[in-house]
Amino acid sequence: MHLPDILLSIAFLVVALLYASVGQAGGTGYVAVMGVLGLAPDVIKPAALALNVLVASIACWRFHRAGLMTWRTCYPFAILGAPFSLLGGATNLPATIYQPVVGALLLIAAGQMLVSARGAVDKAAAAQPPFVRSLIVGGGIGYISGITGVGGGIFLAPLVLALGWIGTRQAAGASAAFNLLNSATALAGVWATMPALPSELPIWLLSVGLGGFIGSWLGARHLPPKVMRLLLALLLLVAGVRMLATSFFLYF
Repeated sequence: MHLPDILLSIAFLVVALLYASVGQAGGTGYVAVMGVLGLAPDVIKPAALALNVLVASIACWRFHRAGLMTWRTCYPFAILGAPFSLLGGATNLPATIYQPVVGALLLIAAGQMLVSARGAVDKAAAAQPPFVRSLIVGGGIGYISGITGVGGGIFLAPLVLALGWIGTRQAAGASAAFNLLNSATALAGVWATMPALPSELPIWLLSVGLGGFIGSWLGARHLPPKVMRLLLALLLLVAGVRMLATSFFLYF
């Protein structure tokens, strides 16, 4: 294996570790890393989705074993999340429109997370999210995730935490389930037209698998809610800045 391949595998491991610790699969991180290296877009999307599915599966297993992911805290978001993610995937908006809008939303969510992290207390959170409002939120975020091509958990977690519907660790578990559902749906949608995947994909899967195991273990067992919120805010900030920077170059 060449040095660039080793460095790429290490980068994927770090991305998976950081994202999995807060219930995310790392899609935006994988896309960023592969984009910097100049991989073709028709390779980046299916590869990132495949990595997403693996890390989200590991996170779901870990948070479920820790008793932090229940059927009631997950399925209301999924009922409309999956079909609306398909609808969003069929909606082709110009990058010059959705990139700055989604980037701004991520930055707003990052700011809210930073504020909430100062006094992160989960004891005031509800035992389970309200059903009808969860349906609406799941459908809306599913549509956005379909348009942007990410799992959607990166939008779900800060919103449910801001609303106080569930605690920090439970939100991470719900995000993992949401990411798995949407990523698997999107991967199935592109399967028929998927190009030949990179021969390095098995090594990448091993890397993100290891990162996902370590990160989800930290998030489910050891990271305090305040640290998890700060980490989520950092990931939101990085993703938001990246999308705004991308939109800037699209304009100019």
